[in-house]
Amino acid sequence: MMRQLHSLVGLLVAVLVMVLAISGAILSLDPALERLAATVPAEGRISVATLAGRVARHYPVVEQIQRTPSGTILVYFDRDGQVGIDRVDPLTGQGIAPYVPSEFSRWVKNLHRSFLLDTPGRATAGILALFMLALAISGSVLLVKRLGGWRHIAGPLRGTRVQRWHAQVGRVVVFGLLLSALTGIYMSAVTFGFLSEGVQNEPDFPASVAAGPAAPVTALSALQAVDLNDFRELVYPYPDDPSAVYSLSTVQGDGYVDQVNGALLSFLPHDGIRSAYELIHQLHTGEGLWWLGLILGLAALSVPLMSVTGTLTWWQRRQSMPRIAGNSGAQSADTVILVGSENNSTWGFAATLHDALRQAGLRVHTAAMNQVASEYRQAQRLFILTATYGDGDAPSSAQRFLARLPKVKLNPDTGFAVLGFGDRQFPQFCKFAKDTEAALLANGWRRSMDLEAIDRQSGQAFTRWGHAVGKSIGKDLTLLHTPLRPRTHSFRLIERVDYGQEVQAPTSILRFAAVPRQDVAGRLLGMFGGNGLPHFEVGDLVGILPPDSAIPRFYSLASKSGDGFLEICVRKLPEGVCSRFLHGLKAGERIDAFIQLHPDFRPASGKAAVILIGSGTGIGPLAGFIRNNTGKHPMYLYWGGRDPASDFLYEPELSAYLADGRLTGLHAAFSRVENGAYVQDKVLDDAPRMRQLIGDGAQVLVCGSRGMAKGIAQALDEILAPLNLDVQALRTQGRYREDVF
Repeated sequence: MMRQLHSLVGLLVAVLVMVLAISGAILSLDPALERLAATVPAEGRISVATLAGRVARHYPVVEQIQRTPSGTILVYFDRDGQVGIDRVDPLTGQGIAPYVPSEFSRWVKNLHRSFLLDTPGRATAGILALFMLALAISGSVLLVKRLGGWRHIAGPLRGTRVQRWHAQVGRVVVFGLLLSALTGIYMSAVTFGFLSEGVQNEPDFPASVAAGPAAPVTALSALQAVDLNDFRELVYPYPDDPSAVYSLSTVQGDGYVDQVNGALLSFLPHDGIRSAYELIHQLHTGEGLWWLGLILGLAALSVPLMSVTGTLTWWQRRQSMPRIAGNSGAQSADTVILVGSENNSTWGFAATLHDALRQAGLRVHTAAMNQVASEYRQAQRLFILTATYGDGDAPSSAQRFLARLPKVKLNPDTGFAVLGFGDRQFPQFCKFAKDTEAALLANGWRRSMDLEAIDRQSGQAFTRWGHAVGKSIGKDLTLLHTPLRPRTHSFRLIERVDYGQEVQAPTSILRFAAVPRQDVAGRLLGMFGGNGLPHFEVGDLVGILPPDSAIPRFYSLASKSGDGFLEICVRKLPEGVCSRFLHGLKAGERIDAFIQLHPDFRPASGKAAVILIGSGTGIGPLAGFIRNNTGKHPMYLYWGGRDPASDFLYEPELSAYLADGRLTGLHAAFSRVENGAYVQDKVLDDAPRMRQLIGDGAQVLVCGSRGMAKGIAQALDEILAPLNLDVQALRTQGRYREDVF
C-alpha cells in the first residue's frame, strides 16, 4: 500500500513539484550571492549609531536604513527632490550602487510562491508542499523497509541502475526535502491565516517625548547600544517635527527612540510566535543562513532527477510484471496465490497456475507475498510460489512476508501448499520456501500438500506438481509453462586463454565483443565510437542462454562495459550444459546473453583498503576490480587454485598490476603441490595484517565456492575475535560482501 501511494502521488504531481523545486533552487542562490557582495563587520565593531553617523556624511536627507538578513545595508534617501535606494558600505557609509531588485528573481519568486496566479497559485504551492512531505516520508519508509531497518540505512542498494540512483539520491537529500516541505507548509498556513506570524503585536506609540532640540544621531544612546548584526531597520522622524521619533526594529524586538535624549521608548520584545515564524522563514529561504540555502537548493535540484528515476522505476516495474487476467479481490477469492520473486521469473509460473485455476472455475487472487492481506475471508486454499535470494534470503517481493504473517487472521478452512524455486547446486536450495512453510505451520495454518522444490525452473517438474494440485482440489489441472526468453544481446568471442587441463579442471577466460547492430540506432552508435555493449560493471552478472535452452546460466563479470569487452571465467563441468557450450566456442562464434545487475557485490567508494578473497573461477570479478583500481587504493588479493603450473588464472595480469600499483599484495595458495594449502590457510597465516586492515576500516569481498566462503568466514571470525568483531558485524556495516556459487 505504501509503495502504491508513493508512486501515485509522485506521478500525479511530478511536473508541478519539479517547477516548485527548480524555482526554489534558483532562489536559494540569492542569499549566498547577496552575502558574497555584502560587507559584514565582526560582532561588536559597529553600532547602529555609528552606521547612521557615517551614512549622514554622504546622505544629508535619510528616510530609512535597512539591513537585509544577508547583511546588505540599504539607505532610502531624498536628494534634490529625487528619492532613491542605495546599497551602502557600513564601514564608510558611502554608497556602492543603486539598489535595483532583479526582475528575474522577482518573477521566479512569484512562480515559486504562487505559480504567477496569486491566491489560487499560493494554495497550489501549499498543497504541493504537502505532497512533497508525503513523498519524502513514504520514500523514507520504503527505503528503510527495503534495507531492513534504520541501522542499515547506509547499506548497499539492490535493484536496477535507475532504482539504485533513485534510492541513493533519496537517502542523501531526504532531510533537506523534509525541511523544505515542512517549512513551506507552515508558511502557506501563515499566508492563509491558519497560523499567526506574530506581527500583529506592535509597540504602543509613545504618549510623550522629551522637549528640546534633536540630538545628533550618533549621540542617541539607544542606537549606540544596538550592534549592527542585530539591526534590522531604522525609520527616521519627520524633519522639524518635535513630537516625531525614530522607529527601530532589531532581532530582539521593536520600539521607538526619542530624538532628543536617545531613550528607548515602548520597546516590545518579539514573542514566541514571531520568533518561531522568523526562524522557520529563515530555514525555508536561507536568508541569513546562506550555507543552508545552498544545501536546500542542492536538495531541491534532486527533485527532477528523483521524479524521472521514480517514473522510470514505476514503468519498469509495470512492464516487468506479468499481466494477471481476471484477478479476483482478496476477500472474494476462494484461491489465493502469493509470489516471492527477485527478478520476476517466478511470476511467470504463478501466472500459468492462476490461468489454469481460473479455467477450472475457481476465483483466484494473485499478489506478491509482501502484499499479504490481513484476512482472506473466502479462501479455501493458499498457494505460495517463492524463489530464494542469495544465501537463503527472501527475494525482494517477499522480504516483509514473515514479519507480517503473525498479523494475518487465520481461516481454519484454508489449506496451504508451498512451491519453491531454486538451483540444487547451492547448499541453501529453496531455503526461503522451507522457512515460509515452517512459519505457516508455526502460526497454525493447515498444510494441504507437502513442500515441493523445483530445480532450475524445470517445466516438467512444474507440470508434475500441477497434477498433484489437481488431485488435491478435485480438478483436472495441467500446467504447461515455458519461461519467457529474456531480451538478449549478441556477442562474439574475440579471445580465450585456457588453463587447468593438467589438473582435470579445464578453465577458460573468455572475452567477447558486442556484435554490431544493423539498425539505425546501432549504426549511429558506431559512428560516434560506441562499443555496442550494454551497460554493466565488474561484479554484475551475465545470463548466457545455450542453444535450445530457455534457462540461462549466470556468470560473474570480470570487466565493465567501459573496458570495451565482456569477460568471464568459466570452468568446464561434466554435466554443465552451458559451460560445455562455452568451452566449445571458437574465435568469432557467437552467444546470446543478457545483463543482470548485481550492485551488492562491488567495492564501496572511498579510500579504505579492499581485501579480495577467492578461489578458482571466483578470481574473475576480483581481477576486474584490480584492473579498474586506477586510483591505486590499497587492494590485497588472497586466492586459491590447484597447481601454479596449470591453473594460476590471470597470472601475467596480476604481475603487471603488482608492478603498476593497482594491486598492493598477492597471496596465492595451491592445493595440489607439495605442502599444499587452501586460501583460508593463507588468510590465517596473514592474520596480523588482516586484523590491522579490517580494524582500520577495510572491506572484504569474497568470490568462489560456498565451501571456500564458509571456511573464510570461520577464519575471519577467529582473526577478528580480539577486536570484538566478526563477519556478521562486517556484513551489517556493509564491509563484507559475497558472490558465492
